[in-house]
Amino acid sequence: MRSILFHIPGRIGAVPLFGWGLLLAIWALAAVVAVTLSLRHHGPGRTLGQLGPLVAGSGAFILWGLPALDDGAGVAIRGYGAMLLAAAAAGTWLSVVRGRRMGFDADTILALGVEVFLWGLVGARLFYVIEYHEQFFPPGRPLLAGIPAVLNLAAGGLVVFGSLPTAAAATWWFARRRRLSLPRLADCIAPGLLLGLALGRVGCFLNGCCFGGPCDLPWGVRFPPESPPWLDQVARGLVPPTPGAGPTPWSLPAHPAQLYAAIDAALLAWLAVCFTPRARRDGEVFALILTLHPVSRILLEMIRIDEAPALGTPLSISQLVSVVLLVCAAVAWAVLWRQPPRPVTGS
Repeated sequence: MRSILFHIPGRIGAVPLFGWGLLLAIWALAAVVAVTLSLRHHGPGRTLGQLGPLVAGSGAFILWGLPALDDGAGVAIRGYGAMLLAAAAAGTWLSVVRGRRMGFDADTILALGVEVFLWGLVGARLFYVIEYHEQFFPPGRPLLAGIPAVLNLAAGGLVVFGSLPTAAAATWWFARRRRLSLPRLADCIAPGLLLGLALGRVGCFLNGCCFGGPCDLPWGVRFPPESPPWLDQVARGLVPPTPGAGPTPWSLPAHPAQLYAAIDAALLAWLAVCFTPRARRDGEVFALILTLHPVSRILLEMIRIDEAPALGTPLSISQLVSVVLLVCAAVAWAVLWRQPPRPVTGS
């Protein structure tokens, strides 16, 4: 576990880096160059649609977001946030590579990647805040006082399944606006989403969230004091909260459920890539993932202990959502099998 990798100092000498500082000047120069090049190649309409939200969002984050994250030592670069960005980059790269073979240009996939990433974050964070609302809005705290914690995504706290509705809606709207085949587009980006999930789960491991129960296997991991697994074991009476003398003990060995999930997502991404040339209909790659991922998630939730049973059932909220996704997968296969298959081409 390594929650904070390092700090970026708030000033370089006497020059501020965040807010009205050096980083904003660099952003302004880069924005001017990017917008100018896009106007020459794509015109004002496409430039505004593709670059407008990205430029405005990044500028607002530099101007107001980064100063709010300064903890006195600078802006902490957290393992979770770093892996989240790596996940977005890797998933987009794989989707661009696949898009070239499936008839989608790189600009289209990059534009889709930005929309899916941003809306996926909104859904995943909203789901987490709703599920763990007492962490952000405990009794007696004013509503506005909890907003900074809600916006601090780098500290961790996303529910993957929460991103599905918003990311799916963003993909549908993108395909409709550009008159693209939604099933083919879903097939294109499905392995990239899984690759991003694999890297995101490594971020969960660095952050200590999404942890598993006690483990007596050789690869069991001990987590430091005040980490989520340590706090959970203290609450369960497995670890003393305050030792009589000496340093505070670390947690008992726990299942690295985050790494199990990372390996699972990486294997599913590889399987989706291998299955692509064998798919007979547009949408089958996505339907395969929609079938297998919920099954693996239900099994992984048996190892995780950070989510309590929900809605009066013995299942966690993620397992319940997985059951719903399996129903959706069955419907998707039923629809796909009614479509005529593509002709088999000789090798």
